[in-house]
Amino acid sequence: MTGPSRPRTAFSVRWLFAATAIILAVAPGVADAKTAAGYDGAWNVLIITEVGSCDQAYSFPVRIVGHRVVSSGGSASVTGSVRPGGSVAVRVSSGGSYANGAGRLGAGSGAGRWSGRGSAGVCSGRWQATRS
Repeated sequence: MTGPSRPRTAFSVRWLFAATAIILAVAPGVADAKTAAGYDGAWNVLIITEVGSCDQAYSFPVRIVGHRVVSSGGSASVTGSVRPGGSVAVRVSSGGSYANGAGRLGAGSGAGRWSGRGSAGVCSGRWQATRS
């Protein structure tokens, strides 16, 4: 003999409510991940010195994976993050030299400002990025 269908229906309604609550709680994170993932892939960054005696220009490759900016070969260590709207913050270091940068990425290019310290002292300028 089977039990009344009412408890099964109540269980199904509770399950549906719980599943909906979980989806609503997770959905904003999923949307953010998908938006930031639009920047995923290989990029080339050109750093241009405007103030100071650092190298006039320096180019290096990076990769974006999800919300993270990481080194992609080259001699510099690159770490940073990309927010879903494209704003980016990075730190580039090599030996005792370092630079911090911030700016914005678009679908295939980006730009921003940087400042740091190298063997020639304190420097600053702008950066440009293009998708490789």
